[in-house]
Amino acid sequence: MPLQPFSRFFSRTASRALVPLAALLLVACGEVWNDPYPSAERGQNILYSAFTERPKHLDPVQSYTEDEITFTAQVYEPPLQYHYLRRPYTLVPLTTTQVPEPRFFDKTGKLLPADAPVEKIAESVYEIRLQPGIRYQPHPAFAVDANGAPRYADLDREKLKGIERIADFRETGSRELRADDYIYEIKRLAHPRLHSPIFGMMAEHIVGLGELGKALQQAAKGMGRDEWLDLDKYPLSGVEKVDDLTYRVRLKGKYPQFLYWLAMPFFAPVPREVDRFYNQPGMAEKNLTLDWYPVGTGPYMLVENNPNSRMVLARNPNFRGETYPCEGEAADREAGLLEDCGKTLPFIERAVFSREKEAIPYWNKFLQGWYDASGISSDSFDQAVRINVGGDVALTDEMQQKGIRLVTSVRSSTFYMGFNMLDAVVGGEAKKLRQAVSIALDQEEFISIFMNGRGIPAQGPLPPGIFGYVEGEAGINRVVYEWHDGAPRRRSIAEAKKLLAEAGWPNGRNAKTGEPLVLNLDTTGGGMGDKARLDWLTRQFAQIDIQLVVRSTDFNRFQEKIRKGAVQLYYLGWNADYPDPENFMFLLNGAEGKVEKGGENASNFRNAEFDRLFAEMKNMENSSQRLAIISRMNRILHDEAPWVYGFHPKTYALAHAWLKNRKPSDVGHNGLKYQRIDVAGREAARRAWNSPVLWPLLAVLLAIVALVVPAVRGYRRRERAAAR
Repeated sequence: MPLQPFSRFFSRTASRALVPLAALLLVACGEVWNDPYPSAERGQNILYSAFTERPKHLDPVQSYTEDEITFTAQVYEPPLQYHYLRRPYTLVPLTTTQVPEPRFFDKTGKLLPADAPVEKIAESVYEIRLQPGIRYQPHPAFAVDANGAPRYADLDREKLKGIERIADFRETGSRELRADDYIYEIKRLAHPRLHSPIFGMMAEHIVGLGELGKALQQAAKGMGRDEWLDLDKYPLSGVEKVDDLTYRVRLKGKYPQFLYWLAMPFFAPVPREVDRFYNQPGMAEKNLTLDWYPVGTGPYMLVENNPNSRMVLARNPNFRGETYPCEGEAADREAGLLEDCGKTLPFIERAVFSREKEAIPYWNKFLQGWYDASGISSDSFDQAVRINVGGDVALTDEMQQKGIRLVTSVRSSTFYMGFNMLDAVVGGEAKKLRQAVSIALDQEEFISIFMNGRGIPAQGPLPPGIFGYVEGEAGINRVVYEWHDGAPRRRSIAEAKKLLAEAGWPNGRNAKTGEPLVLNLDTTGGGMGDKARLDWLTRQFAQIDIQLVVRSTDFNRFQEKIRKGAVQLYYLGWNADYPDPENFMFLLNGAEGKVEKGGENASNFRNAEFDRLFAEMKNMENSSQRLAIISRMNRILHDEAPWVYGFHPKTYALAHAWLKNRKPSDVGHNGLKYQRIDVAGREAARRAWNSPVLWPLLAVLLAIVALVVPAVRGYRRRERAAAR
C-alpha cells in the first residue's frame, strides 16, 4: 500500500480529531456526565439517600440502633406505630384494629376497674386484634409445592450450591399475617443464641418469659450447631392465642409503657416457617439469615444488602395499602404536609442507600441533587445556614436559590454533667455547691460555640415532646434562671459565688482550712475530651474560683469508674426509648442507683420524696394529676441539682424541593412510606445543576485549530515551492 503525502495525512488526521470533538460538544449540551447512578434509573420513582455506619443486625429481636432501624422499620410491622404528623407523639394502630386497652386483675383473678390503685393490680392483660388480609412479602420461606408442602424445607450444603442470595431461589410465596407470628417473636426474645438486648427487662414484665428463657437455655445445651430450636415446643404462659387474628399478653402488675414497646421492631411478627427456613444447614455460612435478609409485611422489602456499598429497599407488591394521614399539627397544612390526605401508601417505588464514609462527598452530592436529603455537618454548616442577630436560623442564599428546605426539631434526648452524690465533696448535703456550678456552666454559650446553635438549654431531665415538659415561665429551673422580659435569663456569676460561699467555699477555698476547691471531671477521648471544649469548661469553673482537673480515659475504664462510683463529675446523655417521662425520670430514681443496684442512675441520687413520687407517677396515664406530680419532681431535682442540666440537641435536616411529606421523628422510624418525590422536578434540577462545563473543551478545540491550520498552510507552501 503506497504511502500518502504527509500534508494530506496531517490534514486528514486533524480533521478526524476535530469532527468527533465537535460532535461531542453538541451531544454534551443535553447530557449529564457525572450521574453516579445507572442510566436505567433516570426518571424513576426512586429515593436516593446515604448511610455512614453499616447496620449490624436486621433481625428484629436483636436490632437496637438508629442505623439499623432505618431499614428494619420499613420492613417489619409491630402492632402499633406513631402517628406521622401529630405531636406530642401519639400511638395509633398499624396492624391492629385499635390500640389495645389493658384489663386489670387482682391476685385472686378478679377484674378490677380501670382506675384501680396500682398496689391492687396483680396482672394487666392486653388483647391484641389484628386486621385481616395483611400479607407477607414474597419470600422462598413461604413457597409450597402442589401438595402445599414447603418447597425449601430440606436444604443442606449440597443443595445450596449455586445459591448465594435470597434472589437465587427460583420460587417464592406469601401468606396472611397471623397471631401465631407475633407470639413466636415474643418467644424469640428468650432464645439463648439470639441474645436480645431487652430480654432481661421484658422478663420482669411478661408472665413466664423468664421461665421460658431458662427452659430454652437448658434445651440448647445439647444441640448441635445446625440443629434448629423449635420454639413452638416450649409454652409461654403469659402469651396465648385467642384465634388466628387475636392474641393476649399478660404482664405482672401495671406497666402502661408496654404499649410503647408494641411500636418497636422487637414485637414485630416472625413466622415459624421463616425461622425454620433460615436455620437450615449451610444457610448462615452464606449470610442467608434473618439478620441479613429481613422478612415482613411492611411497605418495603430489602432486595439488596451490601452494607459496605449500598442497600436497596423495593416496594412490597403484597402491601395492603395504608392511607396518608389527614390531620396533624397546626403548621402541617401550611408546610404542605396534608396535601396527600387519604392517598394510598407508599408513594416511592424504591429507596437506594449508598455508603458514604466522609462528610464532604456526601454534602457535595446532595448539592448536586444526587441525594434527596441531608443532615448538616460542622464542615458545611456555614455554607448551609446563617444565624441572624436575634438568634433566628435561616438558610443561606445559595440554599434558598436551590429551593432547599430546612427542617428543624428538638430531639427526644438530654445531655448532662452529673455529680456523684456518694462523693464527700460534691455529693450529699453540698447542694449549694452543685447549684453554683449549675449557674456557672453557661449552656447557651456552649451551644452557640460548639454546636452552631443546634440545641436548647435543658430546664430538667425532660426534653420537649415528652409529657411533663412545660414551655415558658412555668417550666424554667428557677435555681439557675430568672424570668426576664418574657424569656429565661441565667442567674449571674455573683449569685453563683454567693451560693458557693454559703456552701463553705468562699472564693473557692475551704472556709475552715483555706484549701482550694479542686474538682475532678472524668471523661473519654473525643466528645467532651476535645481540647477546645475542655479549655472552655475549665474557664467556666474558674469564674467561680474552682479548679477543674480533667481525667481522660478510654470508654471501658470510664464505664468501670461509673459502676464503682469512683468519679466526682462526669458527662453522659440519654436518648428516649419511648416518649414517656418515666423513661427519663428513672435515671434519677434511687432504685436505679449505679453503685448499689447496677442501674442507670449514674449519679447515685437518692431522695425519699422524689422516689415516692416516681413510684406514683411511673404507671399513671397522662393526666393533669400526673403533670402535677412531674412538676413536684422537677422542683426537687432543681433544688438538689444532682445534674447540671445541659441541653437537648436540635436536628437540622435539609431536603430538596422535590422531596415531599418529610417530617422528622425521633421515635417513629417508618416514615419512608409517607414521603413522595416529584421525579420530573428532580430531573430538571439535576440537568440544570450538572450541565457539563464546556468552555475548557471549546478552548482546547480552538487552540488546536489555531495551531493546525497555520502549520498545514505553511507545509503546503513549502511543498509547492520544492515542486517548482
